[in-house]
Amino acid sequence: MFSDIADIDRYLSGGADVDARMRLASKALAGFGLSSLLYDFTPVKYGHDGSVALPSFISMQNVPSDMVKVWRDDGFYHIDPVQQLAFRSHLPFVWSYRAGGRTPLNRILEGRHAPVVDYVHDMKITCGLSVPVHMPNGECAVVTGIRHDADGDFEDVIACRVADFALFAHVLHEKIYPLFGPETLSARPIDLTPRERECVAFAAEGLTAKEISLRLSRSVPTVVMHLNAAARKLSAANRAQLIARAAHYRLLD
Repeated sequence: MFSDIADIDRYLSGGADVDARMRLASKALAGFGLSSLLYDFTPVKYGHDGSVALPSFISMQNVPSDMVKVWRDDGFYHIDPVQQLAFRSHLPFVWSYRAGGRTPLNRILEGRHAPVVDYVHDMKITCGLSVPVHMPNGECAVVTGIRHDADGDFEDVIACRVADFALFAHVLHEKIYPLFGPETLSARPIDLTPRERECVAFAAEGLTAKEISLRLSRSVPTVVMHLNAAARKLSAANRAQLIARAAHYRLLD
């Protein structure tokens, strides 16, 4: 177990890149009574329809071989109730998918979560501890430790380790975040071309299509084409909705 923040920092600094630091973090899990480590980062937490957005970075250590694919490619992230809880909470929380569990997760499980519930039971990864890390600009990282084949008293045993793991998780995030490249930090669920973003940004300033065309030295029909293309991608019915959704996805930054 680590004695303080500096101790954790020194330990994780032994890794030269993100993967190496995640491997070091995974090796430290046993001290918290956990066996698997998950870290994900997303610049935008929700789509404009309210669905959970797919993270731009995902790392999973010591998990079932197909878990990354199932969560990322098969859409489990969008219905993952742990992720939903993490996006709504600023505090670390213990969770359990077991019947009779006393965690916040047990209070929100519904039929739509059935694929996730079935998977975690099949793989015996029904219990864990998650730490949300919300940043001022709307970005969010979630650090999760899982206990494989946890004993029946997991919730009681892990309770005394929540604070230590939360501190570890925050330091881990601080050691990983600066290593992200521009693609990870700027990833958005909606991808506009540079010209589309430029036109939308001018529209957000209140400029008309004619005024934008003068700024860009392009014809009015060309500007309208770019604005219409952006509106289709954002499923926006009008100019106001286009600007609101572009702002939601931080496309005006």
